[in-house]
Amino acid sequence: MRKLFGTDGIRGVANIYPMTTEIAMQVGRAIAFIVKSRNGRHRIVIGKDTRLSGYMLENALAAGICSMGVDVLLVGPLPTPGIAFITTSMRADAGVVISASHNPFQDNGIKIFSHDGFKLPDKLEADIEDLIFSQKMATLRPVAEEVGRAKRIDDAKGRYIVFLKNIFPKKQSLDGMHIVLDCANGATYGVAPHVFEELGAKVTTLGVNPDGKNINCKCGALHPELMAAKVKETGADVGLALDGDGDRLIVCDEKGQVVGGDHIMAVCARDLMKRRKLKKKTLVTTVMSNMGLEIAMEKMGGKMVRTQVGDRYVVEEMRKKGYSFGGEQSGHLVFLDYITTGDGNLAALRLLGIMRQREKSLSELVKIMESYPQVLKNVRTAGKIDLDLVPDFQKTVTKMEKKLGKKGRILVRPSGTEPVIRVMVEGEDEKMIQTMADELGEMIARAKPV
Repeated sequence: MRKLFGTDGIRGVANIYPMTTEIAMQVGRAIAFIVKSRNGRHRIVIGKDTRLSGYMLENALAAGICSMGVDVLLVGPLPTPGIAFITTSMRADAGVVISASHNPFQDNGIKIFSHDGFKLPDKLEADIEDLIFSQKMATLRPVAEEVGRAKRIDDAKGRYIVFLKNIFPKKQSLDGMHIVLDCANGATYGVAPHVFEELGAKVTTLGVNPDGKNINCKCGALHPELMAAKVKETGADVGLALDGDGDRLIVCDEKGQVVGGDHIMAVCARDLMKRRKLKKKTLVTTVMSNMGLEIAMEKMGGKMVRTQVGDRYVVEEMRKKGYSFGGEQSGHLVFLDYITTGDGNLAALRLLGIMRQREKSLSELVKIMESYPQVLKNVRTAGKIDLDLVPDFQKTVTKMEKKLGKKGRILVRPSGTEPVIRVMVEGEDEKMIQTMADELGEMIARAKPV
């Protein structure tokens, strides 16, 4: 049973267990203890998004790491994929991200990258928990010159910007393209505008004035309607909306129609297939992706592999089987030939490159995939719900699945990052699947926590 880690690191309300300075310090000590198994002086990168609570957690993590004799490299606000990049480019032993991604500002989280830029596997996260709760580190206290030191890396943002720009095709530019860019008042505010402007685009920015409390607030990938409205108002060619830590992307076309992760994956997969760059002709995505994406891949002559929800599981499957491209419906896109994790800026550059190369609008490109109607319902709960104990719940799901047949799906799962149970119903009849989702949602809402 996990005590701290969920599907994407540790997450919760800042200053309430487990997102306390005490736990953050212990996490820092545990990471440092693990990396010290290798010889030599060690370094760990720490970056964050723009949440108010990031300051206290950053200092607590740094204190814990230094107390174990490991040095800290502080990069300040930087997108999650940027921290993965800096970790590998500086040959650091690990990278730590202080962010709750798309959650509201009062939440925060801790995500950890290994020295190779990949998120820690479940086994290592379990080892960190064991080190914290077993008190195995209690007597390990380096002294004198063996204590670690912390220093700031002032050019980290510039290094990441150069890395992103080098991904865009050398013979192309964004000259003459008008982009609406929403940075969600998050970690990308000091990076993304520079990337697209320096490549030649006219950029209308939204969500670039973080105050510690407005991250993800009615803006960014969670609220793409703001971006879409601005595209229609300004006549822009495309809209790009990033989330608070910059690892996911949602876009809209020149008509203001929002385009989700599944359609972006379809467009990018087709491009990779055409250039023979999609390894094993396979796209890796999760159980949440629309059936229409699977059909589109089959028509292209490729195939789709599904994993459980979470970009880390997509990446694990890609690494295990030798695939090169994958992602999530929510907008995490992973181009493993370039970087080790989901990167919203990188995904946007790949998409814009395809638009330029094919000389087509986004509304034309996304016609490659037709979505099945899909209803998503998030049911907030007061505690842990055991669905097997909810009267007639599983029987009701089985009955609904039989009615949907092969032209529909039902997925019910607890969120790994917040007290929510997610219900997804997919099928050809929109009215019918809405009724099904509502009924299942009501059954969950009435259930008593165990």
